[in-house]
Amino acid sequence: MSETNRDRIFAEIIEKPADFVFDDRVAAVFPDMLKRSIPGYPAIINMIETLTARYAQPGSNLYDLGCSLGASSLAMLKGLKVKNCLIVGIDTSNAMIDRCRQIASRPEDAARMEFICADANSCEFTNASVVVMNFTLQFIDPSQRRPLLKKIADGMLPGGILILSEKVKFNNQHVNELLIDVYHAFKKANGYSELEISQKRTALENVLIPETIETHTQRLLDAGFSSADVWFQCFNFMSMLAIK
Repeated sequence: MSETNRDRIFAEIIEKPADFVFDDRVAAVFPDMLKRSIPGYPAIINMIETLTARYAQPGSNLYDLGCSLGASSLAMLKGLKVKNCLIVGIDTSNAMIDRCRQIASRPEDAARMEFICADANSCEFTNASVVVMNFTLQFIDPSQRRPLLKKIADGMLPGGILILSEKVKFNNQHVNELLIDVYHAFKKANGYSELEISQKRTALENVLIPETIETHTQRLLDAGFSSADVWFQCFNFMSMLAIK
């Protein structure tokens, strides 16, 4: 990997780190950032493909909310086995969406994928069989999370699924601190310095608001899903499968 594609955004001392934003600098190094920052990320992407193959319904819509560079969208496309489906990727970052549109440049892909720069809270969801929120909800204002999940559930077909991946916190303070420390060790092992870890944590402090697994589970059930279960967890990162 060239140095231009390696995440070094927080490698130099920043007097007062600003809140984290998904701008051009982040988009340029995002694959490396994900690879070195999210434990189990490849397994989650592979599972999205597997679940799409199982749950996508003919003639339905598939949504990737907070699609970033389109990894989940491409996994859904790869797993899609039924006809007349549309994959819709939505993100608030123009920098991310511009790069996403490049991956759907082939005519055969363009007919099955579209990418929209918008806030998911302002979007309507209809005829949905698969919805992915891969580390997206944690960046949405907590007061807006319940209404958004309710709107998603209301727009889903019976038997449709939501794949929700999130960084989480724990009610047990000792366990919470332990898993944060273990996660920081994971990042150090992947080449991030103490300075980078500290400055990024400060930048994310007011932007990424984690919740407990219990909070996520209950809210999904309240939104109208018949079940909500964790299928993956590593440190303080997890992925859930909610079925309509």
